[in-house]
Amino acid sequence: MRIVRTKAVRTSRRHQTFLQGALILTAGIFLVKVIGAMFKIPLTWIIGEDGLGYFNTAYHFYSPIHSLATAGFPIAISRMVSSCMAQKRYGDGYRIHQVSIPIFVLTGLCGTAIMALGAPFYVRAIGNPQSLLSMLSLSPAILFGCLMAIYRGYYEGLRNMVPTAVSEILEAVCKLVIGLTGALLTVWWGMREYETSGTVFGQAVASPDYAKSALLPVAAAMAILGVTVGSLVGFLYLLHCRKKAGYAVTPAEVSSALPTLSKGETVRRLTKTALPIGLGALAVNLAGLVDTTFLQMRMGDLMATQQEALLSCYAGMIPQINLENGTVPNFLYGCYSQALTLFMVVPSVTQAFGISALPSVTNAYAGKNKEALQSGVTAVLRLTCLFCIPAGLGLSVLSYPISTLVFGARPSMEITARVLSLLGVSAIFAALSTPINSMLQAVGRVDLPVKLLVVGLSIKAALNYILSGIPQINLLGAAIGTLCCYVFLTVAGLILLLRVTKVRLSLFSILVKPFFASLLCCAAAYVGQNALRHLLPAVVSTGCALVIAVGIYLISLWLLCAIHKSDLTLLRKGKKT
Repeated sequence: MRIVRTKAVRTSRRHQTFLQGALILTAGIFLVKVIGAMFKIPLTWIIGEDGLGYFNTAYHFYSPIHSLATAGFPIAISRMVSSCMAQKRYGDGYRIHQVSIPIFVLTGLCGTAIMALGAPFYVRAIGNPQSLLSMLSLSPAILFGCLMAIYRGYYEGLRNMVPTAVSEILEAVCKLVIGLTGALLTVWWGMREYETSGTVFGQAVASPDYAKSALLPVAAAMAILGVTVGSLVGFLYLLHCRKKAGYAVTPAEVSSALPTLSKGETVRRLTKTALPIGLGALAVNLAGLVDTTFLQMRMGDLMATQQEALLSCYAGMIPQINLENGTVPNFLYGCYSQALTLFMVVPSVTQAFGISALPSVTNAYAGKNKEALQSGVTAVLRLTCLFCIPAGLGLSVLSYPISTLVFGARPSMEITARVLSLLGVSAIFAALSTPINSMLQAVGRVDLPVKLLVVGLSIKAALNYILSGIPQINLLGAAIGTLCCYVFLTVAGLILLLRVTKVRLSLFSILVKPFFASLLCCAAAYVGQNALRHLLPAVVSTGCALVIAVGIYLISLWLLCAIHKSDLTLLRKGKKT
């Protein structure tokens, strides 16, 4: 087997320690989340609830296909390449990369075709044909995402996290710049055409509201085109890294390489490793598709059969243009999407905890170090609770002020706030389930998170369909389904984790102390916001209330001795290999 040499001849291969790699990925995730917020929040101001409904209809249809195509294989490639390098089987590491190329190209093409060809049928099924253009604009991103996964997994296996982090940041920046610019110019140009000639895209419209309504499907498609272009730019950067640095295998490693496995055996091992992880990622992303599908279908059913009962729940909150052109289901879904955006902030942060702490859990379990395993599991759960409990309860208690602070004060914010009051509590369990599932995978039970997710999603789908069809509940049915799903995932996952690891936890230290401190924190936020809103502008009063709440929370944690020195030590650990 011939191994391609790097352009620069080196006598050693540089790689990062665990701590360096974790810090690079954590910093990258943080920047991507910040850039994502800078994209999503202004986008909502530009295209409103209607445009956000079109945008998320496409995005949540895309996410399961994209995750199935890209989630499992990069992690599998990373693990297998890392193992090969540790065993000095450099030829196998290179062969894994080469074998992955046709697999990813084929899955990318199939995923793109499924989305592009399935989009017309899907939008008709949910009664939202205006979202078709957004779905078609996003479909090529599946192919580019698969092409990126080829290189991300390989470089991560070489313990080089920089290409992954930089490519993710480039994706986010392109989405921000191109997506926001495209949406803004579409609305500006279209409204200018209407003011000049009374038409939009050459078609006469009756009023400015109708003009804006006609523009929003195109504006949403232009916004989501930024995601596609970002994935293309990320792939081109990774391709440039490969051409510049080669495959990072030195001449000395080539001469000492052990014999390689056959292509067939490499494919078999790669598939066996990737399939459980990919199915787990698919199940996670199906949650958004469940909401997208059932909410719009059930809202459409209610508008057709019990319109008066549904609209009475939102008197004065739904714009007249949506009532006239029949886009109420999409508008309500857009309101739900705004609450979902805030909900997702909490579990996304806990992913960084897992990156820094979970290798300690893996090493302790593999080394049968019961004391270290107990300490590691306890620390991960306690740190997650310290963050997610006050954040989730805060979203619930201050749902309306936070919604108006982020998305602006308008009548529909009351709808978003009602949903967020439930999703805030759900965020606590969603944030806890993330590290629990990761720890189950870390101790070798990759099958359990997949099985739990299947049951959890079944609960969510059933409750969504049943409850969302009740006029008095409608949107809140999806929020209730989300809450029940994540409660099940957290409780069942924790029970299974304790059974597998034989660890005993102090629930008082992990849950009770952060919960009590969070109650004080939320009480301070509620009282502070209500006291200050009569004296200060809404943005200022909400900001001050949040600052007061954080201060009360930190003081409460100190008085309760809720933060342990060992927790911080765990996050700082890094071992050179």
